[in-house]
Formats: sequence, C-alpha cells, structure tokens
Amino acid sequence: MKFYQQNYCLYCDDPIQPSLGWQEFLFGPKEVLLCQKCEGKLEKIQERACNLCGRSSKGQDSQYFKDNLCYDCIRWESSKKWKGVLVKNISLYEYNGFLAELIAQFKYRGDYVLAKIFAADIKNELSNLEYDVLVPIPLSEERQYERGFNQIEALVKEARIEVQHVLSRKHTEKQSKKSREERIHLPQVFEVLPGKNEIIKGKRILLIDDIYTTGSTLRHAALTLLQEGARMVQSLTLARG
Repeated sequence: MKFYQQNYCLYCDDPIQPSLGWQEFLFGPKEVLLCQKCEGKLEKIQERACNLCGRSSKGQDSQYFKDNLCYDCIRWESSKKWKGVLVKNISLYEYNGFLAELIAQFKYRGDYVLAKIFAADIKNELSNLEYDVLVPIPLSEERQYERGFNQIEALVKEARIEVQHVLSRKHTEKQSKKSREERIHLPQVFEVLPGKNEIIKGKRILLIDDIYTTGSTLRHAALTLLQEGARMVQSLTLARG
C-alpha cells in the first residue's frame, strides 16, 4: 500500500504537492482539497467592520460606518419592522472573483463535490457560536428541481452537522435579478412548515446560507421564525457580498 496517492485540486484539477513531514508520517496524509494557488485566492474575513452583517473591513472607507455598523445595517435597524430581526451575521470569506466563480460552479453547474472545500471552516465556525437550532435557508420546489440539489443541503451534509428543516419557500424570480429595494420590499416568501413550531419556539436559531448580499433573504426568514415564537435569530454565510 502506498503512503501517498496523488490528489488533484477540486477546482482547477492541478496536482496537489504532498506535505511529507512527521505529522503525515505518524498520522497519515492530511486531506488537501485545493492546490496552493487556489487556496491562496480563498480569502477568509479576518476583521469585520460591521458588527451586525459581518462586512469585512478590507478596502472599506470609514465614512460608511457609524458605531461599528455599516449604513446598510443602520437603514435596516431604523425600520420598525426590521429592527432587531437579525441579531448578527457571520460570513467566512471575502466575496472576491475567485469565490464568486467557485460558488457559481458549485451552485449553478451542479459541481456538488466543491461543497467539501467549505466543510471544515463551517464546522470550526459553528463551534464558536451559541445557538439551539441550525436552520438552512430552503429553495422553492421549482428552484430545487431546476438545480437538481440544494447547495445549502450539500454544505451541511459535507460538514456533517445536524439541521432542522422548518421553513418552506415560495417560488419567486431569482434574487440576483432584483435591485436592493426590490429585495427589501419583497412579500414574505417563507413560512414555517406544519408541525414544526415546537422545534423553534423559545429557541436561539442560527440560519445558514451561501451569500449575504443585502440581508433581505435572511431577514425575511428570521422574521417568519420570530413570528412563530423563536427567541432570537442570527446567521452564518459562506460569503459577504
């Protein structure tokens, strides 16, 4: 049996050069999913300029922030309807060109195996958060049929974490085709599934989704959960768009 078997980058298919130190000799080779070049393009958010939406401080002008909140979140919080609906969002990565392409390949072109890339970071971040119930943002039946799978389901499956499916979603036009104002003023598209109220009542809910852009999707889902008795709602996303 060979100690080393050539692995290839899940994104670009280039061969991955093995690390052959004492740790690998004693415990076996560590699974590496991206080559060094691709791994270097995946930027983790190190410092957050906004305490609510998790917007990175990288490249941000301080004039767009006040009291550790960005002006997008200040606008959300100035609304009587939306104030306090989403307590906090944590995003793992900068939404740069590489990650945009990686998510597109995973999400729209059905490259399911790419979910493995994010599994360890998702699991590590979850260990730092306090919550009672983890709820994935669902797709509508039509959208799931169109894509063939739910990308969030793939992420949580690869991370081997337990979730509760308590929300359903009505079919609407793709969010990417809507302006910020259109996303904010969408009619409610989520509802709690019959018989699932007891799962969320009085509980701290953590929503999980792929990208935080305007925060509209997460806040609509959070509002539905709060109206059905959830104690508070926060969210975890792969990227902050």
